[in-house]
Amino acid sequence: MDQIAGALRAATEAGEIPGVVAAAGTADGTIFEAAHGRRVLPDGAPMSLDTVFRIASMTKAITATAALQLVEQGKLALDAPAGAVVPALAAPQVLEGFDAAGEPRLRPARGPITLRRLLTHTAGFGYDTWNADLLAYAKARGVPAARTGKLAALAMPLTFDPGTAWQYGINIDWVGRMIEAASGLDLETYISRHVCQPLGMADTSFLVRPDMAARLATVHARRDGRLDPQPGAINPEREFYPGGGGLYSTARDYLRFLRMLLGGGALDGARVLAPETVAMMGENHIGALTVTPMRTSLPALSNDFEVFPGMPKKWGLSFLINTAPVPGGRSAGSLAWAGLNNSYFWLDPKAGVAGVLMTQVLPFGDPAVLRLLTAFETGVYRARSA
Repeated sequence: MDQIAGALRAATEAGEIPGVVAAAGTADGTIFEAAHGRRVLPDGAPMSLDTVFRIASMTKAITATAALQLVEQGKLALDAPAGAVVPALAAPQVLEGFDAAGEPRLRPARGPITLRRLLTHTAGFGYDTWNADLLAYAKARGVPAARTGKLAALAMPLTFDPGTAWQYGINIDWVGRMIEAASGLDLETYISRHVCQPLGMADTSFLVRPDMAARLATVHARRDGRLDPQPGAINPEREFYPGGGGLYSTARDYLRFLRMLLGGGALDGARVLAPETVAMMGENHIGALTVTPMRTSLPALSNDFEVFPGMPKKWGLSFLINTAPVPGGRSAGSLAWAGLNNSYFWLDPKAGVAGVLMTQVLPFGDPAVLRLLTAFETGVYRARSA
């Protein structure tokens, strides 16, 4: 594992990234962890294994876990109309384009939104970050961005009929609303009680305690070859807890979550999901549909992004699935996703290993971080085969 630590150190010492924390493990325990660089440039505190990160869309897998707990209990159903749980989902509209005056043209959706379709990003929702039509719609109708935490941000149309395509979007924010309706708890309370506390994830929350704030890494924007620290509010005012991207966490905490999945739903004697549910999460739930490239509409937030170009990708509940083995890395059928601020994870059930790499850099899909992720992943597999 010395090669991995060397690659992480070199990336920070060369100024390619401000700082990084990486960890890998199996169902039985942690096999690697390291922290290099600084929480904020130029001379902030050193990164440490307990550094807190804004994990953005890495929240989605945790929210999906919470929803599937309720499916196990019979309080939610994967294929029932979601509008029966959250009335705002009962009569969705599809955006077909804009008239000559720039006004959106909408029609009723054909087919229902369901929990399965939300978890697989096939319900029809998108993000304005990767859909120019939704960006134009939000401007025309004054809809705030999803990242603002305003409920009005969820009042977006679909861009296709449910179940007919894949598009990354605000789906898991709606899953969070379904969890709240079915459980009678707000999402922070539900996830804390039923996922984080049982798994010993003490630093994972939508709310930043003072001791977490003292360990929080700063997001940096890559501009003109520089890495500029970006001021960000801690505990911003929110009208809802966004299940699609609002959690703070640490690499150590997130690895515990991944190790639970490797362990078939249990970790250190605490069971949060049934083994058959965990197995189901890793199956292809989009059939013949495929995951398509994400083309940016907001270059300040994201580059164009496609994992493993040329390889068909599928989606589980709620993970990207690579359909072929990655040379030197994960097996076919592995699960993965990421967060907007360039944090990434993968989970390889066949090899029994998982890894998480956390940075705080914009825009998403940063080439330097992706190179480091590849070095980290291949280093883990090389060490395990030695």
